[in-house]
Amino acid sequence: MNYLKVYICQAFTNIFNYYFMNIYVGNLHYDLNEDQLREIFEEYGTVNSVKIISDKFSGKSKGFGFVEMADDSEANQAMEELNDAEVKGRSMRVNQARERSDDNRRSNNRQRY
Repeated sequence: MNYLKVYICQAFTNIFNYYFMNIYVGNLHYDLNEDQLREIFEEYGTVNSVKIISDKFSGKSKGFGFVEMADDSEANQAMEELNDAEVKGRSMRVNQARERSDDNRRSNNRQRY
């Protein structure tokens, strides 16, 4: 049963990634919010979603996030022109997001000796 859940999640992720380009945005100022980041990217085209990653305990920004754009040419232009652009005194890092592999995730099921 768990295998089926994983397969369905992977299939949905593949379909979702087919329609939208997922863009990683790093080195963000900690006071930058999702609406401000959306405005920056909307200068290049339609933005489907914006997510700034925050610490689950403090709620403060971790300084990076993701932007999804439907049009590849608009997304590529945004990545090209916004990479190393200065926003609120910090030079943003912008590139296409890579799929996160299971190998890179921290495991909470570590064996203790």
